[in-house]
Amino acid sequence: MWTPTEEEKYGVVTCSFRGSVPQGLVLEIGETVQILEKCEGWYRGVSTKKPNVKGIFPANYIHLKKAIVSNRGQYETVVPLEDSIVTEVTATLQEWASLWKQLYVKHKVDLFYKLRHVMNELIDLRRQLLSGHLTQDQVREVKRHITVRLDWGNEHLGLDLVPRKDFEVVDSDQISVSDLYKMHLSSRQSVQQSTSQVDTMRPRHGETCRMPVPHHFFLSLKSFTYNTIGEDTDVFFSLYDMREGKQISERFLVRLNKNGGPRNPEKIERMCALFTDLSSKDMKRDLYIVAHVIRIGRMLLNDSKKGPAHLHYRRPYGCAVLSILDVLQSLTELKEEKDFVLKVYTCNNEGEWSQIHENIIRKSSAKYSAPSASHGLIISLQLLRGDMEQIRRENPMIFSRGLAITRKLGFPDVIMPGDIRNDLYLTLEKGDFERGGKSVQKNIEVTMYVLYADGEILKDCISLGSGEPNRSSYHSFVLYHSNSPRWGEIVKLPIPIDRFRGSHLRFEFRHCSTKDKGEKKLFGFAFSPLMRDDGTTLSDDIHELYVYKCDENSTFNNHALYLGLPCCKEDYNGCPNVPSSLIFQRSTKESFFISTQLSSTKLTQNVDLLALLKWKAFPDRIMDILGRLRHVSGEEIVKDILDTLFVILDDNTEKYGLLVFQSLVFIINLLRDIKYFHFRPVMDTYIQKHFAGALAYKELIRCLKWYMDCSAELIRQDHIQEAMRALEYLFKFIVQSRILYSRATCGMEEEQFRSSIQELFHSIRFVLSLDSRNSETLLFTQAALLNSFPTIFDELLQMFTVQEVAEFVRGTLGSMPSTVHIGQSMDVVKLQSIARTVDSRLFSFSESRRILLPVVLHHIHLHLRQQKELLICSGILGSIFSIVKTSSLEADVLEEVEMMVESLLDVLLQTLLTIMSKSHAQEAGEYVSCLLSLLRQMCDTHYQHLLDNFQSKDELKEFLLKIFCVFRNLMKMSVFPRDWMVMRLLTSNVIVTTVQYLSSALHKNFTETDFDFKVWNSYFSLAVLFINQPSLQLEIITSAKRKKILDKYGDMRVMMAYELFSMWQNLGEHKIHFIPGMIGPFLGVTLVPQPEVRNIMIPIFHDMMDWEQRKNGNFKQVEAELIDKLDSMVSEGKGDESYRELFGLLLLEKIEQETWRETGISFVTSVTRLMERLLDYRDCMKGEETENKKVGCTVNLMNFYKSEINKEEMYIRYIHKLCDMHLQAENYTEAAFTLLLYCELLQWEERPLREFLHYPPQTEWQRKEGLCRKIIHYFSKGKSWEFGIPLCRELACQYESLYDYQSLSWIRKMEASYYDSIMEQQRLEPEFFRVGFYGRKFPFFLRNKEYVCRGHDYERLEAFQQRMLSEFPQAVAMQHPNHPDDTILQCDAQYLQIYAVTPIPDCMDVLQMDRVPDRVKSFYRVNNVRKFRYDRPFHKGPKDKENEFKSLWIERTTLTLTHSLPGISRWFEVERRELVEVSPLENAIQVVENKNQELRALIGQYQHKQVHGNINLLSMCLNGVIDAAVNGGIARYQEAFFDKDYITKHPGDAEKIAQLKELMQEQVHILGVGLAVHEKFVHPEMRPLHKKLIDQFQMMRASLYHEFPGLDKLSPACSGSSTPRGSVLASHSPVSPESLKMTHRHSPMNLMGTGRHSSSSLSSHASSEAGNMVMLGDGSVGEAPEDLYHHMQLASPNPRYQGSVTNVSVLSSSQASPSSSSLSSTHSAPSQMIASAPSSARGSPSLPDKYRHAREMMLLLPTHRDRPSSAMYPAAILENGQLPNFQPALFQQVIGACKPCSDPNLSVAEKAVPAAPSSWSLDSGAREAQPFLSAHMGRILAPPVPPRSLLHGHYSLHFDTFHHPLGDTPPALPARTLRKSPLHPIPASPTSPQSGLDGSNSTLSGSASSGVSSLSESNFGHPSEAPPRTDTMDSMPSQAWHADEDLEPPYLPVHYSLSESAVLDSIKAQPCRSHSAPGCVIPQDPMDPPALPPKPYHPRLPALEHDEGVLLREEADRPRGLHRKASLPPGSTKEEQARLAWEHGRGEQ
Repeated sequence: MWTPTEEEKYGVVTCSFRGSVPQGLVLEIGETVQILEKCEGWYRGVSTKKPNVKGIFPANYIHLKKAIVSNRGQYETVVPLEDSIVTEVTATLQEWASLWKQLYVKHKVDLFYKLRHVMNELIDLRRQLLSGHLTQDQVREVKRHITVRLDWGNEHLGLDLVPRKDFEVVDSDQISVSDLYKMHLSSRQSVQQSTSQVDTMRPRHGETCRMPVPHHFFLSLKSFTYNTIGEDTDVFFSLYDMREGKQISERFLVRLNKNGGPRNPEKIERMCALFTDLSSKDMKRDLYIVAHVIRIGRMLLNDSKKGPAHLHYRRPYGCAVLSILDVLQSLTELKEEKDFVLKVYTCNNEGEWSQIHENIIRKSSAKYSAPSASHGLIISLQLLRGDMEQIRRENPMIFSRGLAITRKLGFPDVIMPGDIRNDLYLTLEKGDFERGGKSVQKNIEVTMYVLYADGEILKDCISLGSGEPNRSSYHSFVLYHSNSPRWGEIVKLPIPIDRFRGSHLRFEFRHCSTKDKGEKKLFGFAFSPLMRDDGTTLSDDIHELYVYKCDENSTFNNHALYLGLPCCKEDYNGCPNVPSSLIFQRSTKESFFISTQLSSTKLTQNVDLLALLKWKAFPDRIMDILGRLRHVSGEEIVKDILDTLFVILDDNTEKYGLLVFQSLVFIINLLRDIKYFHFRPVMDTYIQKHFAGALAYKELIRCLKWYMDCSAELIRQDHIQEAMRALEYLFKFIVQSRILYSRATCGMEEEQFRSSIQELFHSIRFVLSLDSRNSETLLFTQAALLNSFPTIFDELLQMFTVQEVAEFVRGTLGSMPSTVHIGQSMDVVKLQSIARTVDSRLFSFSESRRILLPVVLHHIHLHLRQQKELLICSGILGSIFSIVKTSSLEADVLEEVEMMVESLLDVLLQTLLTIMSKSHAQEAGEYVSCLLSLLRQMCDTHYQHLLDNFQSKDELKEFLLKIFCVFRNLMKMSVFPRDWMVMRLLTSNVIVTTVQYLSSALHKNFTETDFDFKVWNSYFSLAVLFINQPSLQLEIITSAKRKKILDKYGDMRVMMAYELFSMWQNLGEHKIHFIPGMIGPFLGVTLVPQPEVRNIMIPIFHDMMDWEQRKNGNFKQVEAELIDKLDSMVSEGKGDESYRELFGLLLLEKIEQETWRETGISFVTSVTRLMERLLDYRDCMKGEETENKKVGCTVNLMNFYKSEINKEEMYIRYIHKLCDMHLQAENYTEAAFTLLLYCELLQWEERPLREFLHYPPQTEWQRKEGLCRKIIHYFSKGKSWEFGIPLCRELACQYESLYDYQSLSWIRKMEASYYDSIMEQQRLEPEFFRVGFYGRKFPFFLRNKEYVCRGHDYERLEAFQQRMLSEFPQAVAMQHPNHPDDTILQCDAQYLQIYAVTPIPDCMDVLQMDRVPDRVKSFYRVNNVRKFRYDRPFHKGPKDKENEFKSLWIERTTLTLTHSLPGISRWFEVERRELVEVSPLENAIQVVENKNQELRALIGQYQHKQVHGNINLLSMCLNGVIDAAVNGGIARYQEAFFDKDYITKHPGDAEKIAQLKELMQEQVHILGVGLAVHEKFVHPEMRPLHKKLIDQFQMMRASLYHEFPGLDKLSPACSGSSTPRGSVLASHSPVSPESLKMTHRHSPMNLMGTGRHSSSSLSSHASSEAGNMVMLGDGSVGEAPEDLYHHMQLASPNPRYQGSVTNVSVLSSSQASPSSSSLSSTHSAPSQMIASAPSSARGSPSLPDKYRHAREMMLLLPTHRDRPSSAMYPAAILENGQLPNFQPALFQQVIGACKPCSDPNLSVAEKAVPAAPSSWSLDSGAREAQPFLSAHMGRILAPPVPPRSLLHGHYSLHFDTFHHPLGDTPPALPARTLRKSPLHPIPASPTSPQSGLDGSNSTLSGSASSGVSSLSESNFGHPSEAPPRTDTMDSMPSQAWHADEDLEPPYLPVHYSLSESAVLDSIKAQPCRSHSAPGCVIPQDPMDPPALPPKPYHPRLPALEHDEGVLLREEADRPRGLHRKASLPPGSTKEEQARLAWEHGRGEQ
């Protein structure tokens, strides 16, 4: 049974529980649980992570912890009973854990590892804290480390700063806002400290230590490495100041044996010292660690003869130094021991031993040398900081190693009270001794003893150095052969204080002989007493001592014998009558020098001080002694002299009173020195326990009052100021004296004492009230008094009540003049005095506050009014609020708060406004905290009194405006940093509370007749700002923190929203004043992601609409403003889908009841639709979305603004956003079109325009001009010069009208350069793709719509499809082109349907014009295109298995876009779809017609040498058509459509059948001309192929002979004569170059290849026309079903030729299975394969209008990628069963041993090849073909036939017959019946200098040629790499200009006969790239077939290629309009030149 738990309330999960039982609660290890019930080993409860989910879990999985349970029962709360810092660590680590992982994801690896380290440290520290084994000091230290790490982590993770006090998190409710602010500041500082230098200093929260921090050096000798000494050594370490040239520390001595180890075995690893008490000033000195090495052994190290072995001398060996400054940085950073090696140098001259360290430091290398062996001291150093207690506590290990404390010489900066020292430091300086009749100088050793008065040698009173025990005697080191030794050795004499008096030092001098005996002979001595006769010790100076002679026999037993002698010169002067007959005679020529330094807290070297202590001995000198006391140094003063002074005072008050007072003041002021600061407790102890001057207070008060009273008169007031500074201790003495007196007399003279104190305060007030503006000395006196004044309160409280003391203080503070009358420096002092008063204990009593607060507030008020000393004032206010907060339970606080509100609130607001206007952050923070403290303390009554106290509504209005303004600034300026979350939330809480109090006053006073817009507007602005505060947006913070905030404050946004709504409703009819002004702000509030706020606020918009409707009859303002603001706010990231739905729902519900329902609903609907688009736009922009999505989104939004809601400004903004996007993506043409939208909105007017976006204020004309220039520039960058030219003209027109000729010239040149660019620069024709976006998951602007997209350069279908799928990674590609059904449209998914489409140009007239260059046409084919088509083949009715062409129909879909491409986007939506069906017969006509055009184009290019060298392309093309025709290609059409049954069934098709017949005849004639040309160019090795072609051509003719009986007469390849019909056909010139150009550049002539499925000419073209992937002239891709290829195959019954080579670019798939899906097919052959030939799909200029449409519709080309297609057309293709499988034919079947095509794919560069010039005419083709024909077909003779007369309306076309010597008739191409097909000859493009069909062209040499280059390589040995180009398009002009060219008319007369001489004259040298044939290719016939010129329609015409020096024969015989050179190719011969001249002559005939 489940029972509620009593004790087990809280626990931690120790093992994860999966909740595998019914009602089981899933728990993770480390989670905490609250336990509610228990039952048989199970608990029931909740996890603190998910408090709403209850469940059961095993009891043994839980570790129980003690907890405090409050509110037991259903809603009980449980708080773990543990240290709060442990709880904080736990919570923080849990919060960090998730953020820590994110660091790794975001690649912030450095912080990731640092944080991991800190988290591990925190876990360890938490474990230590929980262990419970730490001392209090250790706990404190661990907590410090924890908080430092917590703050560091929060700072680096961007989390909130935690305010702390003593390492505990503070509760903001328990302290004042001012204190909270200060804690935030101190926490921030401690974080910054820990960040900059981690954990070196203890963070002090708010408290600053006035004590300087001493430094200490820990030194440890690791080893002394040497090989050559071999004797014991003493190493002395000391600190040396190089700048002052003196040692500043005692010496640390290490005694080592001859092996380098310590002489005392116990010292192993304990040779360490601590050099203590170094001040910060010392650390900046040029300090060195100096080590002197003294050896103990023989006199001379390397001479064993010098002295006996048993005698040991101290001898100098070497010295080492280390600069502290050099290593200080590394020691400071390291914070642990660091090793250093000190190299030991020896002294070259022992006489200079005392300076060896200086010489080494100065690097005087001549005076020292490094021994040959490696001598070095290895030491470790560590820098420690803090007092000794702290050092001992923090580094216990150091002190456990037998540490030698090595003190500083003299007193440290801070003298500690318990530091009793009595050390005399003696330095053995030097001596001067006589030689004594010896030949060599002496080896002198000095021995020193300390003797007491009775002659006893004092034991252990000499220390050579710390680290070794003291000794009784001292032996100096010996300098070899030196009578004037310089030792410089310091010895410490720690003599007991009681033995000091009467003791003396004796120095004995001995000569150390190096002879055999090695005796030490005494030859003299010196002595010196330690204290002089006057009681002072030896002074700190150098002393010269007399040397007295003696010998070994002399006895010192009776020391009185020499003590009576003078020891030095001063002594001698004191006793001149010394008898000369004494035992000891002074050696006058010898002297001995020592120096001493006393460091003693007891002994003095000052005579005056000693005299004071013994004043009774010299009563007559007291006045003098007291006067001279002030000149004694501080160290001497701090002796036991206070008792002496008070005894003197008691002895004679009147006589000595003032002097004792001055002396006391002097001593007291010494304690103010930082050096003696620690003596203050000693002084306090003295006053409390030892002071006995019961009567002293009277004299002290009298003297003090006298000083005060004199201050008005005296000019020098130094002594008065000193007395003022000593006020604290003077009052301590006064009060203690009075207490002693009162105790002794039982309280007598109490009244006199009180009155004397009151009189003293009168004097104090008098001093403070004096006007000090003209007296600086008086100013200093007042300042000193004010500084000391607050220190006396505590003393006074011992004698007076709180109220009495408060009255004293109030009177004194009140006596100070106001700010107006005194200077600034005095202001500061006065305020500091007030601040200390407020901080004193006195102010903590409410009784005193009632008295003092008014005067304090008065002074602060004055300063705030004048904006002076703001920081000090804020500090005072902070202290007041802190005290008030802690006392807030007392009743008096209400009164105090009332007082502060009256005095401060208004002035605080004014001050804050001023500070905020200057943006002084720190001051603002201080005053904001003060204001918030005050407001937080205010309750209902305070607000009521405040509002009632305003005299008028104007005053109230001013107050409200001020406070609202301050609150607004608080939120706008972010006074508190972002991570001060506690502070920000508290601020919000205070603001919302205050606003709730003030809103009622606002409603009450300013609503009805007194409505004030300004106040209301201020209120609304405040409320809006408040709700939008970042710190209140709880949705973006963690759930734990959100719960904490909601528990403490609730959602303050909702509170303010209710307040706001309530106030809005109170406005009534005045609401109209806030329309439209408050629409934007309120909209911002509704966009806050808090459902309740939205529900409250959205209905306000209905209210606004209603009020405007009432007033104006519409709500246009609401509409306009809402739309404007909605845009900017959504783009800032506000709003979401749920808001859109809620907005519509709430408003529509409200509007339903209104009379204006319809307009309202319409408006709300359009706003929600706008929101939908804006949200899509925002999601696109902020995500990693692709350019297409962003552009589409922007266009969608832009159009919405323009068309649906007509917001021009928003429309223009989005125009510029879109333009920027295009520029970023380098879509310059689209950017130009986008800007053009703005340009079109502007007029050429002088209307001024305001500044807008990045445009400055300017006229409309200027802005439009600037835009035009920019647009023109973008069009130029996008190579869309045709679009830029109209703008150039528009600008030119404007410039011309203004006579701005300079700009006009510039723009005209720009326009001209654009024309040049059009003709000269390469441009790629883009592909076009249709994309359908289906499914509800797509963004709104794409959902269930279809678009046509303009592809990027070189982008094929597969690449485009891949791009789209990467943009929409969730999308599925549809594998069929059918329109999707509703299930797909409405599903929650994304489907993409992509296939290529063919553009249908709008400018058909341009494309049909004969003389337009192809580069121009190319532009119009793919630009300004709005219609696109897509063809799908299908079978209608029963499918004829024998001949599928009978039932093969084409379904043609035409898509019409909303806008033409290119435009403002690369894609536009499809506006309309049209479907038409093309019959099989029409299909056949189009197929044959397109094939004929392609053949014409290719043959024309070879005829006019536009293709150099390589004939492969022509060979393959002819082979493909002839082979297919022979094997039944055309025959299939014959069978299908010329059948009697078909003609009978389709009588209406008779005209079409006739047309098909004519086209077939035409094809035969074209093939004949092609074979003739082929004959001319074919390589000898390819002759067999040519022969095969001739044979097959004969078979083709034969197969068609029966159908067309006159065919043999028409074919130039096989007919012996030319009929008149043939002549007419020839003259008609259907294969003119430009008509050739109109052939589709991806047509099957280009595409036939090894993988071709059909060998029939017709079927191959059917596949190209009806097959899916429509290869567009611009390079885009359509889609072709594979089914069609099977139809094509069926047209070829001969399996031997199935798959034969019929084209260049081929299908790589040989499968008959489905292979060509819309998503997989790619491009067909490149454009350069037929040079400039454009797509015939764009309409043929040779067709009448009635046929042109059908012909365009039929241009279907096959794909050539190995991709399945049945998925695309499964229904249409497989309806009649499976299709047969076909094998691909091998390349060798056609052209023998050539390489097969290895890669059918196209190269990227293929699109970039420029169009080739083509000047092609029929008879020239015939001439070229003739030698070939005559060789292979026999002699063909025919007389010249004149042209037939033409029908009306057609050009007369005739050709000169080719007069061959043999009379051969030129072959003629057939023409169609003139009635049906008026073919106009189209001249060559004059702009194309290079042919794309050059065999050596690099674009054909790779896999792109699909076998062409393979062929050339295998047969001709042509290298695979193209030869380097010697010229480029950029470097060579497209035309060669002549000087007289400009004289010609723009169009020359049109001649159609070769007999007209002007034809040749019009031809110029064509600047063509020289592409020579491969070196190994030798044409069979070197004679180039001549090319007839084109129609001379333009001055810039291409010329024939001939050698420059050869002129045509006829040039001299007739006048010419132009000079002309006929140039031959480089390989021309004389035969060629002769032939050219001959041909020309024939032409003349």
